[in-house]
Amino acid sequence: MWFLFALIATFGWGFADLFYKKGSDENDRYSHLRTAIWVGLIMGVTALILLPFSETAFSVSSLVTNAVKYSPASLSYIISMVIGYAGLRYLELSIISPIQNASGAFSMIAMLVYFVVTGRITSVSDEYSILDGAGTFVIIVGVVLLAVVEQRLSKSENPIESKKYRFGALALIFPLLYCIFDTVGTAADGIILDGEKGLGLGEIDVLILYGLTFFACGIIIWLFLLFKEKKPFNPFTKKQKSNIAASLCEQFGQIFYVFAMARNPVVAAPMIASYCVISVLLSAVVLHEKMKKSQYISVILVIIGIIALGISEGLAEL
Repeated sequence: MWFLFALIATFGWGFADLFYKKGSDENDRYSHLRTAIWVGLIMGVTALILLPFSETAFSVSSLVTNAVKYSPASLSYIISMVIGYAGLRYLELSIISPIQNASGAFSMIAMLVYFVVTGRITSVSDEYSILDGAGTFVIIVGVVLLAVVEQRLSKSENPIESKKYRFGALALIFPLLYCIFDTVGTAADGIILDGEKGLGLGEIDVLILYGLTFFACGIIIWLFLLFKEKKPFNPFTKKQKSNIAASLCEQFGQIFYVFAMARNPVVAAPMIASYCVISVLLSAVVLHEKMKKSQYISVILVIIGIIALGISEGLAEL
């Protein structure tokens, strides 16, 4: 089932990416923080709904213990996501894409090293088939190729005097930091969630802990905006509709991501990192952006890689 969960998460985050782009405001220096407030609100509400279904009887002591256990993943994710929202204001420059999506490959390597060093797996070849390796490699190649193509198109189609280009060199900080923190978060998730080789923290508990942590961060951000702007930020306005949609898609993808990572974290991580392909296709369909031949080739490569993983999963079930 990990493959189906990963596929659903990929689509969920692809839609979220589309709405994040639509909700980003280059003229609002706190646009990324307003987005983070909505994500924290949706995740916090979801966590409270899931609380009765917790796999652990959440006492204050167990909540604190599990929160500490999951903090490397949750805090890394939250930091990377807020950095990502800020980087969206300069997305045309991107280099953002190739560096951000590299986190899927880096986290896969980090998890493999951890599992081998700790003796949780004795041989990579015994755990993962040639088809798994080939499919994962093709996905990574497709994602990187797509990102490079987007970078070249952005440079050729946008005037250098564009407001966003004034911060070209500085904008590199966003994807670099995003990649670092997202790699740590994804690798930590795989290690924490994997019931056979990892720490085995329950999926529902992870969703609760992550949601409550993001909700707390959302409150802190709201208070920060209150201090800076001298007036309370009202998230319930028509202007925030794209952030609302993005937050709902983010949470939808997060639920299936957690279940995919609990079952096969090493292969699921790079597959889900290909969600940018979905956002590109959605941009073409929803925003009527024309795709180049090279973009189609990149998308086809990723699809071939995903099909290879699906076949491998099907053969494993026989």
